Amino acid sequence: MKILVLNAGSSSIKYQLFEMPDATVLAKGIVERIGRPDACLKHEYNGNTHQQTQAVEDHEEAMAMILGTLVDARIGVLSNIRDIFAVGHRVVHGAEEFTGSVRIDERVIASLEKYADLAPLHNPPNLVGIRAAMHKLPDAKQVACFDTAFHTTIPQVAYMYALPYEIYETYRIRRYGFHGTSHRYVTSRAAQIMGKRPEQVNLITCHLGNGCSITAVKGGKSVDTSMGFTPLEGLVMGTRTGDLDPAILFYLADKGYSVDQLNDLCNKKGGLLGLSGQSNDMRNLTELAQAGDVRAQLAIDIFCYRIRKYIGAYTAVLDTLDALIFTGGIGENAPLVRQAVCRDLTQIGIVLDPAKNEAKPCKNLPLNTDNSRVKVYVIPTNEEVAIAQDTYQLLE
Repeated sequence: MKILVLNAGSSSIKYQLFEMPDATVLAKGIVERIGRPDACLKHEYNGNTHQQTQAVEDHEEAMAMILGTLVDARIGVLSNIRDIFAVGHRVVHGAEEFTGSVRIDERVIASLEKYADLAPLHNPPNLVGIRAAMHKLPDAKQVACFDTAFHTTIPQVAYMYALPYEIYETYRIRRYGFHGTSHRYVTSRAAQIMGKRPEQVNLITCHLGNGCSITAVKGGKSVDTSMGFTPLEGLVMGTRTGDLDPAILFYLADKGYSVDQLNDLCNKKGGLLGLSGQSNDMRNLTELAQAGDVRAQLAIDIFCYRIRKYIGAYTAVLDTLDALIFTGGIGENAPLVRQAVCRDLTQIGIVLDPAKNEAKPCKNLPLNTDNSRVKVYVIPTNEEVAIAQDTYQLLE
């Protein structure tokens, strides 16, 4: 069974084509700069890479470009687009309605439209991608996989904000959490590596990239997570502030900042970029810090300190902790960050082995010392595989 996984953004579509149930990647790629005359396709197949630039007016054209590439006699991997049995779509927000992946029908589309204002930067592009796929692949089954679904097991005591209750009843303002597909995938992999079932493990999973979140997993289920009503809450991120006193925004509004400026400040100008004044990329900041840049070092220190605080809090939530998991671009590739995060966590049973942490390869292997009560792992995330597996299992 061939399943195409799509992740549609406002100006891009990422794709991967899988042969299921083995989850073999037949091809993958991305169309970027949709809506511009210099839109670019990058397509990887059979160990080769193909790139082309051309005008792509909208997502419909981008979808046609992807499908045309997949059946191209020279660079394609399919003889006919009807070989695609199903399409799995990444959808960021499922609100309280969707607790797992679902077959897409008109009712689901209506719900996604209703929840568009909860994720205005993500759900509308996701919907555009769904409609383009439905139009270009009318015979294929369509499945929606939600980033928020894994976090629907969070109890009310953890997802409610201390606002007047009618605010929740009217606007459904609560903690939803994000990166759920990633947290669910690494939870499953960690349990597998440890020789257990997901319901037998308590974990803290750290998804660290340009966007960052941390989740407390109890018996294989999410019971708390750092991102909230939006992906802004929680850890320090590439350009997002993470947790801050909301009264700061009222204060700045009195100083003349507009709502748009405050939104920009928190989402695009804060985080590592705002603290360092130079970059939101941990690789750049590490080089700058090693060269003696004080603000770059401060940004890294604050980033790691916030993660360490959350680990302490989530250890209290879980009662017992079996493993700490690092994933995402930073989590997988920055041993300096892992070392700094795990520093001084011996009181909760986490002791990182510096040599194992720096070793290559270190992924899917325990990085803790022999006397560490808690395991520490780097587990590469694979949201596309998780979506393909969900799609396959749902339709099977």
